[in-house]
Amino acid sequence: MLASHQRITRYSQTLHNSSIQKQETAIMKNKNYPLYETTVMKDFRDMTENVARKFPDRIAISYKKNPHDKETVGVTYVAARDFVRNLGTGLIALGCRDQHIALIGECSFEWICSYYALMAVGAVVVPIDKDLPADDIADILNAAACETVIYSAVIEAKIEGIKGKVPSLQTRLGMGEPKAGGALRLADVAAKGGELFENGDNSYYSYEIDADRLATIVFTSGTTGKGKGVMLSQNNILLDMTNGMYNFAISPKTINFLPPHHTFGSTVIFVGHYSQGSTIYISSGLRYIAQEIKDQQPTHLVLVPLFLEKLSAKIWASAEESGKVKILRLMIKVSNGLRKVDIDLRRQLFKSILVQLGGKLEMVISGGAALKQDIIDTFDAIGITVLNGYGITECAPLVSCNRNKYQKRGSVGLPIIDEQVKIKDPDANGEGEICVKGPNVMLGYYNDPQATAEAFDEEGYFRTGDFGKLDADGWIYITGRLKNLIILSNGKNVYPEEIEAKISQIPGVEEVVVYAGESRSQKNKEVIVAEIFPSLDGLAALGIQNAQAYFDSEIKKLNSRMVIYKAVNLVKIRGEEFSKNTSKKILRFCIDKSID
Repeated sequence: MLASHQRITRYSQTLHNSSIQKQETAIMKNKNYPLYETTVMKDFRDMTENVARKFPDRIAISYKKNPHDKETVGVTYVAARDFVRNLGTGLIALGCRDQHIALIGECSFEWICSYYALMAVGAVVVPIDKDLPADDIADILNAAACETVIYSAVIEAKIEGIKGKVPSLQTRLGMGEPKAGGALRLADVAAKGGELFENGDNSYYSYEIDADRLATIVFTSGTTGKGKGVMLSQNNILLDMTNGMYNFAISPKTINFLPPHHTFGSTVIFVGHYSQGSTIYISSGLRYIAQEIKDQQPTHLVLVPLFLEKLSAKIWASAEESGKVKILRLMIKVSNGLRKVDIDLRRQLFKSILVQLGGKLEMVISGGAALKQDIIDTFDAIGITVLNGYGITECAPLVSCNRNKYQKRGSVGLPIIDEQVKIKDPDANGEGEICVKGPNVMLGYYNDPQATAEAFDEEGYFRTGDFGKLDADGWIYITGRLKNLIILSNGKNVYPEEIEAKISQIPGVEEVVVYAGESRSQKNKEVIVAEIFPSLDGLAALGIQNAQAYFDSEIKKLNSRMVIYKAVNLVKIRGEEFSKNTSKKILRFCIDKSID
């Protein structure tokens, strides 16, 4: 439901009139499209209580016990609230208040409810990637001084193997049925908490939550090396999502494919969708993504670009197999022409494709990495809006996003409400480092005052390390990462991401990374390298047998269209895809950049 300015003001005293006026100015091309109504939350306990009152019998979280089961388990909002309250009461009885508690495992009902409960009882949550090597998990547990760990069965062997390496670790709580001696069952803790509550223990509700204090330490994945512990408060997270939801609407059902330890999913889905009463279906794994989208019929998805690229490729591959590529392109051309005169027939024209995507999918929010414009265009052409956004863990993570009914090509959208964005030290093109100030910006890096001080400028803006620019309406355009920037001896700056985006358009490119080559002999000091992982199927379809010769030729054509200092000097072909973290970001520091 859309809200007027007067109604918006009632929902949050944290919003500044100047922020809203700037937002309205930026959407001046569509003045009849006001901001959305949303829910303001005092803290995580308030969120779970409020949504349970509003939608007690609506399914909050659903999942399958086994991926091949026909039956789907559904938990209502009031049942989820009760489990969170009981678990919270049990955790307080265990002495977990104020503890640093690690949460490790695949996304599950228990993981999500543990996250809510830990927030509500005043613990500091340390979400950890379950796929990390055991020693890396131990390093994080030690760095965060974790006293308790809540873990799923798939991680139990790792936990048992490292428990002796973490002196601070006192308590182990297993989701499911832990087999290790000395480990407690999370379900038993919740059951005990339920008994205590029924017998008059009101410790869960009587605790006064300080939403501005440290609530979670999120260790970044470190695509360029070792990560840091980002300290976030409940207000950082809740205001980030609240202020974001004024820009875009949350619809009735979604599927979570994202790792739960990543702030993109834990904020947008576990806060955004949950607080609005959406049904969250928990995916059984990436191998089931296509079938689950078809069966579960989501209206809204939150995905990283890699997943969207795979879905787009599947659409075109299906058209190729059926010999209908030309027909599909023609239909898109006709449809786009009709839309120019306000006739929108996409849901009818592309019904067969949309049915494969569940038939009800209306919108996708994409974040976590750069998204190619042609992917956005493909989905837009068939009737699915893709909102490209920008976020960073230190900002909880959302900084900006396009709007449901108003997007700009190539932009990652408008800053969320109450967010101040500036470009530091812009060059002649207006490009510089993107700096952010707002209620979502982190408290700092855990036990690292020097890194914290270096992360903020003299005006208190967080330095994102991303380069970009703002247009006249305040929309953000990302150019690249500071750490990836190639600075030539003539003072020119080369943004690898800009060149990568162009190379990605070459047929047959699966993945590409651009970097400055490293020469042992120091004879080649400024060699810009494009390292390509080719699509074997794509090359085969093109009849290409010599990948090196083909890409050398294509890059030569591309160079002729670029300024000379951005020209790619060397093309390297790799036989396997690039190493990635669990958020599907390429780990650049793992790449061998040698050229001789």
